[in-house]
Amino acid sequence: MNDADYMRLAIDLAKATIGQTSPNPVVGAVVVKDHQIVGMGAHLKAGEPHAEVHAIQMAGEKADGATLYVTLEPCSHYGKTPPCSNLVISSGIRNVFVATTDPNPQVAGAGIERMRKAGIEVVIGLMETEARELNKVFFYSIQTGLPYVTLKSAASLDGKTATKTGESKWITSDAARKDVHQLRHVHDAILVGVNTVLKDDPSLTTRLAGGGKNPIRVILDTQLRTPLHARVVQDKEAPTWIVTGAGAPEERQQLFEQAGVKIIKMPQQQIRINEMLPILGELGITSLFVEGGAEVNGSFLKEQAFEQLIVYIGAKLIGGKNAPTSFSGEGIANMADAIPLKIKSVEMIGGDIKVTAERSNEKEGE
Repeated sequence: MNDADYMRLAIDLAKATIGQTSPNPVVGAVVVKDHQIVGMGAHLKAGEPHAEVHAIQMAGEKADGATLYVTLEPCSHYGKTPPCSNLVISSGIRNVFVATTDPNPQVAGAGIERMRKAGIEVVIGLMETEARELNKVFFYSIQTGLPYVTLKSAASLDGKTATKTGESKWITSDAARKDVHQLRHVHDAILVGVNTVLKDDPSLTTRLAGGGKNPIRVILDTQLRTPLHARVVQDKEAPTWIVTGAGAPEERQQLFEQAGVKIIKMPQQQIRINEMLPILGELGITSLFVEGGAEVNGSFLKEQAFEQLIVYIGAKLIGGKNAPTSFSGEGIANMADAIPLKIKSVEMIGGDIKVTAERSNEKEGE
């Protein structure tokens, strides 16, 4: 094995923990001595020991003179756990490969500088692209203060999300729906509009074999029309937050708060997505999974308030000008103003196609 192989192992260790370390990044670490792996670990949960701690503890005395491969720069500050850079220095590790630096202002190169001052040779940038992709949500949240927003939709091959009568179960396969639950598991919060609650009374929880993490449930409900008997209010499976407009009835707000629901009242009569997202960021939401209908998607599109789009395409044809599509609202008037996307992956999920795309800064012709 070479340096890239060891770093790839560290990345795989980190990848396995996506969704369970928020608001912290996912990190993997591997300790190697005499071409043998003597320790490895991953950060498992915020507040618990970091990846380097697990790897160095496993290595024990063999860490002396060894090489550490870590996907993110070791921290240099006291938080819920002591600085990892101090542990690296005291362990006797001689060389450190760091895939990418940490954008957190509390770290931001300080850990690397501390290790170098202690005489450790530090190499930065091995498999940096892969490591940054692992923590794109964390990096975005740290740098903007906003949650990383992913819009999800399911449509037929001709782009319809339901028939002309509104029937939508089921456009995609059971395999695709299971994949959606995996996405819920790795997000801090899931968002829908009140119409979805009124129509389907969903639980918005994660239903995976063997369990899974339930995201915080966020409901956009300008006038507080959510029924008090709705599952998201009564089941207590996960926290529920309702974002409402300035004109929402105070007496209904009190009833929801008595039921344990958090009410986020916006200053305007209408909910503006780009005013709501900083509030969610301040409340600790680093990733937001939007499973709303066409109206909610249209609101996020209008304000260009998303970073990623995931579309499941079912192998069905529906047709009809009155059959709904994934995005409503006014839409884009000129093709030059269309939001450019970069296709990240196309894969088969059961008999369906899953397309993952991210916002692109490149305009056509550049």
